[in-house]
Amino acid sequence: MNTQSLQRLTLVLLWLVFAAQAQAAGNKDFGEYRVHWSVLPSTFLAPEVAQANGLQRSKGIGVINIAIMKENEDGTLTPVGGQVEGKVTNDIQQVRFLAFRRIQEGDAVYFIAEYQYSSAELMTFNITARPTGAQQDLPIRFAHTLFSD
Repeated sequence: MNTQSLQRLTLVLLWLVFAAQAQAAGNKDFGEYRVHWSVLPSTFLAPEVAQANGLQRSKGIGVINIAIMKENEDGTLTPVGGQVEGKVTNDIQQVRFLAFRRIQEGDAVYFIAEYQYSSAELMTFNITARPTGAQQDLPIRFAHTLFSD
């Protein structure tokens, strides 16, 4: 495993740990597909992990991670590619579109976008994922509040 692969794997692992701690993660089942999401302050990322992935660390910047999974016949899940788009709305109804970047490391595929927030501000996310080759959009909507550290 090269250094870049190790850094990306570290990012994914840190993401899961911090997402679990912040309880800013969830998923929605669409039958054969499942969309997973997590949201965290960018300051939770280690500086070297943020730099390796082109992410800015700042108290006012949050990071959203989306993964599209397909259920196999044996019930296991496999990450799949596709497209993800969406927007985030703050509590005074200001809308910002999210610019998702696709990151693929080995079999793992996920989509990351950054957004600005104020501490304790309720943010509502409207995301649409479309797996490669699928005709069906997979819409998810959730709200979350981040606090600056």
